[in-house]
Amino acid sequence: MRLNERTIFLCGVLGAAFFVIASIVAGFIAENYNSVLQLISESMSEDRPYSKEIRYFGYIPSGILVMIFALAAPMNMPQSRQIRLSFYGIALFYGLATITVGIFPCEAGCNKEMINPGIAQVIHNLSGLFTYIGMPLCLLFIGFGLKNVNTRGRLSQVSILLGIGSAFFVLILFANPLIHYAGLIQRIIEGIFVLWIVSCAISIKNHENRMPI
Repeated sequence: MRLNERTIFLCGVLGAAFFVIASIVAGFIAENYNSVLQLISESMSEDRPYSKEIRYFGYIPSGILVMIFALAAPMNMPQSRQIRLSFYGIALFYGLATITVGIFPCEAGCNKEMINPGIAQVIHNLSGLFTYIGMPLCLLFIGFGLKNVNTRGRLSQVSILLGIGSAFFVLILFANPLIHYAGLIQRIIEGIFVLWIVSCAISIKNHENRMPI
């Protein structure tokens, strides 16, 4: 997918912004909801007011924009199969996954114990699982890929640092999904992903050391 640097930048930044705004709005309007203790999905579960509006006009557009960003970004990166496939991984694990959880919200309370879950709950959980396994790996592969070709040093360092950081918090969350501060930990993970997308978008806009594929 070929887009100019400005368009790629806007897709990345707007995709991140849609996600952040949707998360904040959903948490604000949901009754008896605690952003520190409860997962993001619980604020947009099928029983919440304005769930469809938040998902259809917040999370799904976010996923579409991030997918476009991740598919177009390799055209403005060094020639590397590792880097290109990692960006495609981000399109899948974050872009498509965000669209998927927007289409298939979790059940009321998000059924953390997975007791007789419905198909939407299963799809929702699998999408989240793939995101939290795949995204840290993609960030690390991009970071080390850029380091190997000795270009975009700042983005390489940011990618490696954020990849390690996100993996650390994902391990904490996976070790105990019912941990008391699950909402806070999840928001740290999502914040890291959003920060990386914005950082990468800025790097592309600045057009540092471009090596066309």
